[in-house]
Amino acid sequence: MIFDSHAHHDDQAFDHDREDLLSSLAAQGVGTVVNVGASLEGTKRTVELCKAYPFVYGAAGVHPDEVGSLDESSFAWLKEQCQKEKIVAVGETGLDYYWDEPDRGIQKKWFERQLQLAREVKLPVIIHSREAAKDTLDIMKAAHGEELGGVVHCFSYTKEIAKEYLDMDYYFGIGGVVTFQNGKKLKEVVEYLPIEKILLETDSPYLAPVPYRGKRNSSLYIPLIAEEIAKIKGMDYDEVVRVTEGNAKSLFGIGE
Repeated sequence: MIFDSHAHHDDQAFDHDREDLLSSLAAQGVGTVVNVGASLEGTKRTVELCKAYPFVYGAAGVHPDEVGSLDESSFAWLKEQCQKEKIVAVGETGLDYYWDEPDRGIQKKWFERQLQLAREVKLPVIIHSREAAKDTLDIMKAAHGEELGGVVHCFSYTKEIAKEYLDMDYYFGIGGVVTFQNGKKLKEVVEYLPIEKILLETDSPYLAPVPYRGKRNSSLYIPLIAEEIAKIKGMDYDEVVRVTEGNAKSLFGIGE
């Protein structure tokens, strides 16, 4: 069964059909989903989804765009969520320099704190990094990220940066961008990476694969990502599904 390692089915984009959509996944070959907290409210909704659906697991964290809402009190609450049943990772956390807000210093502070949190609660991390390759790596190395384990979600950098994370034994979340005509750099990274370090992800409701690009994404479209990876790597589709599912279960400690 396909394992979607990164989705946001708590997003308001699913408010009108969330139950129908999630209930239909198994029939489409999707067996497990990690719903990822991107904010305090998103983490709260993620915990609720974990309770409601046996095949949904969660990550508790605050996306760099949302860290302006954090303070010591809310961070203590976030730590409590990390210790709840079926929360299998801290994240998504990291740096995003695409926008000018929040201030980069604030982003770095709460990224470092969430890495420290992952160490305290003994969970892997889900890393978000956009247009911040050097600073992300510098913070990861300073925090001894190789001891934490985790995945670089929606990987968007070069093979050279990929090697840095491979050396830290991290996984790579590969999503809809790999199907884009202008996704040449990511296709090269996928060709370079060992299949044993790849996780399938949708980042729903964002980054829908071709031919749904620009529309709402969901876990229903993840077979298109697996098909493209199989094509790039010259592998059988079923083998891609099998190996990436095993990778995700190993990282998140599911089914052990």
